[in-house]
Amino acid sequence: MSQFDSIHSVKNNFAKNNPAYLKGMFGRTEVMPLWIADMDFEIAKPIQEALQKLVTRNIYAYEFNTGDVFKAISDWNFKRHQLDLNPKSFVQVSGVLTGIGVLIRELSKKGDSIMVQTPVYHQFFKVIESAGRKVVRNKLKVIDGRYEMDFEDIERKFKTLNIKSMILCNPHNPVGRVWSKEELQKLVNLANEYNVTIISDEIHSDIVYLASKFNSIASINNSENHIAVIGSPAKTFGMQSISNGYLYISNDNFKKQVKTTVESLYLDHGNILSANATIAAYTKGEKWLDDLLVYLETTMNWIENYLQKELPEVVMYKPEGTYQVWLDFSRLKLSDKALKHVIVNQAKLALTPGDWFEGSHTQFMRMNIASPLSKIKQAFNQLKQALNEGIDCSFNEEEPTDNCCSC
Repeated sequence: MSQFDSIHSVKNNFAKNNPAYLKGMFGRTEVMPLWIADMDFEIAKPIQEALQKLVTRNIYAYEFNTGDVFKAISDWNFKRHQLDLNPKSFVQVSGVLTGIGVLIRELSKKGDSIMVQTPVYHQFFKVIESAGRKVVRNKLKVIDGRYEMDFEDIERKFKTLNIKSMILCNPHNPVGRVWSKEELQKLVNLANEYNVTIISDEIHSDIVYLASKFNSIASINNSENHIAVIGSPAKTFGMQSISNGYLYISNDNFKKQVKTTVESLYLDHGNILSANATIAAYTKGEKWLDDLLVYLETTMNWIENYLQKELPEVVMYKPEGTYQVWLDFSRLKLSDKALKHVIVNQAKLALTPGDWFEGSHTQFMRMNIASPLSKIKQAFNQLKQALNEGIDCSFNEEEPTDNCCSC
C-alpha cells in the first residue's frame, strides 16, 4: 500500500470541503470535491518535522532566513532541472498571485493590455482587471489532440494591441502542457521583438511526468528581461496554506525596482514556519516527490484506460504536467445545463467548470487527481453510473422535452 493511498478523515476547514463554497458554486454540499488544485496527501515527513520543531519551541520572536530559502530553491532547481539560478536574484512575496499583481503594476500602466493564453487559470483575469489593465486572449489551438500555441495570433496582437506583458503558464493550468524549449524560444524571440515582458508562472514546475521535461523561461536564450515566477513549494509539496511566492528576476535594475516596491508594501515579510518548511521541502523532500509523481502517473494512466474502455465519449487531454486533468464532455451532446446537472446532481462530483478558464469552454471540466486512487476510481464509477442511467430532465421542468440532450 502506498503512503498516498491513505484516506484521511481529520476534521478540517479546507476550502474544497467548505459547505458555503460548495453550495454557492455547485448548488449542493453532498458532492465529492475534486475542483480545487490542492492535494489530499500528507506532506513529506521532513516538512512535518521542521514544523513540529518550531511549534514545540514555544517562542516566536522575529526571525528571518530568506538567504537560506533562496539557496535551497536555487540548489533544488540546479539538481532537479539543471537550472543555474543566482540566489541573489530572488524577491520574496507573500504568494504567487501577489507577485504577478506587483509585476503587472511595475511593467504597465492603467489601460494597457496584458496577454494570457486561454483556457487558463481563472485568477489571471482577476489579477489583470483589478489592476485596471485589459485582458488580451491568445487562444491555444488543438492540433492532433494536443494543445499548441498560436504564434501567428501572438505576433499579430503583439504588433497591434499595445501589449506590455504576457502571463505564461508553464506547466499550463488547466490543459497540462509543459512547453518545450523550442516553443519557449520562439515566444521569447517574439516578445523581444515587440518589447513585451513575459511573466512565467512556474508554480507547477516540479509536477512533470516522465515523457516531458520542464524548461524555465530563465533557461531560454536572450530571456534576461523576462521574469520567472519560480513559484513556491505550494503545489509540489502540498503547502498551499503556508507557503510564500518567489520571483526570479535576472535583470538587476528591474529586480531592484520590484524589490523596492515589495519592501515598501511589506509584502516580503514571510514567517519562519513557511521559511523552514520550504527549506525542508527543497533539501529533504525529493524522495517523497519522486514517489508522488509515480503515484500520480499511475492514477493518470488508470483514468486514460478507464475512459477508453468505459466512457469513450469523455475525452481527456493527458497532462504532461500538473495534477489536473482537462476533460471534454462535448461528445455526449448534452446541453450545458444538462451536463452540469448530470455531473453535480447525478454523479455528485464537484469539478471545476471549464468556463472559469475561458467562457466558451462550457463543455469542459477540470478534475484534480491528487487524491487516493480509490477515490478517483469511485468518482469515475459514479460518473459512468450517472450517464448509464440517463439524464434526469426533471431539473428542467420549465422547458419540458422528450430529448434530454436539449435540457
